Amino acid sequence: MSKSTATIVLVHGAWADGSSWNKVTSLLQAKDLSVIAVQIPLTSIEEDVVATNRIIADTEGPIILVGHSWGGVAVTQAGVDPKVAALVYVSAFAPDVGESGSSLISAHPTPPALSTMVTDSAGFVYQTIDGVLKNIAPDIPVAEARVLAVTQRRLAGKAFGQTVTAAAWKSKPSWFIVTADDRVVSAELQTAEARRMEARITVLQSSHMSLLSHPGEVAAVIEEAAALIVARL
Repeated sequence: MSKSTATIVLVHGAWADGSSWNKVTSLLQAKDLSVIAVQIPLTSIEEDVVATNRIIADTEGPIILVGHSWGGVAVTQAGVDPKVAALVYVSAFAPDVGESGSSLISAHPTPPALSTMVTDSAGFVYQTIDGVLKNIAPDIPVAEARVLAVTQRRLAGKAFGQTVTAAAWKSKPSWFIVTADDRVVSAELQTAEARRMEARITVLQSSHMSLLSHPGEVAAVIEEAAALIVARL
């Protein structure tokens, strides 16, 4: 890891894709940071990790691995790769080995977004348009939220019960953006995870989609992580 700059690898969450990082990506690129967004399939934890590892394998280190929401699960396992120097979680799931999305959710107040989640005939879950407007991204322009609703990617329902085989946050420096107004991943859950991993915590008065409603603040945390890691090289 002798490179003088870090590469930022961004992992999206459920009900979204890599384009959800577009605003943050533009801000990071404006600071001359190298950025790549992973497109995870959302078909299982294992396949999400494989997709993330594929990008890591072809990317020069050091890497700052960033996960939003469900993407935090993939980051947690894929982050054990030696090229990954730090982790940044954004309103994310950050399980320990043996924990699942379902077990994390059930240990804290039930988020409103679960009430607007629909399961399709193939067992994949998605959000109603009303759910996106009220629970996923209530603090972005309505026109943008409606586009988000119809372009969302569906998550395999079975994934909620699956677990990771490694937890990179136990050995890698971590940052965590807690979104106080989150109606998808409760702020209580986020805070508990962040404290457990002894992460550097930033609290935003934001919905779950802070990467769209507060891209400047999200980018600033990622930049901070990258600068600290590079300074240590």
